[in-house]
Amino acid sequence: MDEIDVPPSFICPISLEIMKDPVTVPTGITYDRESIEKWLFSGKNTACPVTKQVISDCELVPNHTLRRLIQSWCTLNACHGIERIPTPKPPISKDQITKLLDDAKSPFQQMKCLRRLRSIASGNATNKRCMESSGAIEFLASIVSDSDSTAVDEALNTLYILQLSEAALKNLMCRNGDFVVSLTRVMQRGSYECRAYAILLLKSMLEIADPMQLIGLRPELFVELIRVLQDKISQQASKATLKLLVSISPWGRNKSKAAEAGAVPILVDMLLDSSQRRTCEIILTVLDEVCKCAEGRSELLKHAAGLAVVSKKILRVSQVANQRAVRILWSISKFCATCNVLQEMVQLGIVAKLCLVLQVECGHKTKEKAREVLKLHARVWMNSPCIPSNLLSSYPA
Repeated sequence: MDEIDVPPSFICPISLEIMKDPVTVPTGITYDRESIEKWLFSGKNTACPVTKQVISDCELVPNHTLRRLIQSWCTLNACHGIERIPTPKPPISKDQITKLLDDAKSPFQQMKCLRRLRSIASGNATNKRCMESSGAIEFLASIVSDSDSTAVDEALNTLYILQLSEAALKNLMCRNGDFVVSLTRVMQRGSYECRAYAILLLKSMLEIADPMQLIGLRPELFVELIRVLQDKISQQASKATLKLLVSISPWGRNKSKAAEAGAVPILVDMLLDSSQRRTCEIILTVLDEVCKCAEGRSELLKHAAGLAVVSKKILRVSQVANQRAVRILWSISKFCATCNVLQEMVQLGIVAKLCLVLQVECGHKTKEKAREVLKLHARVWMNSPCIPSNLLSSYPA
């Protein structure tokens, strides 16, 4: 391939590879469709990569002449192992999407049209953008909100495949919170697959929501989020749920809502079973947030293995895990320091572990928190026979 001269006009300016589906943008420059779609539809770029001119209304016009030239060149160089590029299928048009949406209003044609919409969404970024600008998202959202049939599964699946832009996600959030309620309802009575799609869509929506919307989240949503973790629907759904809890827990009373929904015992059990670094870090991050409220701390202390599991992860996972776990222990020792709790922390080896943290390299912030915890209850812990003598030397004065 390196020995064959490729005409410069065949090379995409972005990817520097031979074009398979050349298209021309309004600035007159031709690119490969896949490359320019990734550039323009990612939401980060609005200008032509070559001319740097802003493209306000990007219509990708197929360059049939150049495509035929490339195909002819491929045929002429077949002896060198060059395969002829296939003629690409034309992208979907707004008129076609509009007709499908109109036909889908008929109960007899709805499922057939929804499957067709899902197929179109799976095609390419142009199709997704075309569906978004043709009102397909609003139609699919209305089905999720108003229907109890199997159409909900199809609609949610398609919404997930569309990989909605930030603007589209904000529009969904602006439906007076109704769509979040609808997704919560789907999670209450939907199939495992349907619940998974609802979680993935919720995660995308709530990550770009404003603080007032996050503060107003209903307790029922937290109940369903915890139920997803408990039911172990899928690894992808569990990770999305944990990340969602990380992003929404800091706002308003969301920590308490999560604790009241039963988050702590489920998270502790997950932490006990998990050996993956990133998963442990996320679980500890959620626990750290939830333990900032009284309800969360109470639930952690109620769990027979709560303190033991948290302390076990210190110095065994990562710097991030160390920091989160020590902060959880700081919250417990500062706000729940009964005689029984302090004695349990000594017996479980937590105090010794905190002394060890001061002796090893595990981050300045983590050491400072560990030092704070040890200083808080030095009178109770310092002369304990449970702390090895080699660690007592590091006990802060």
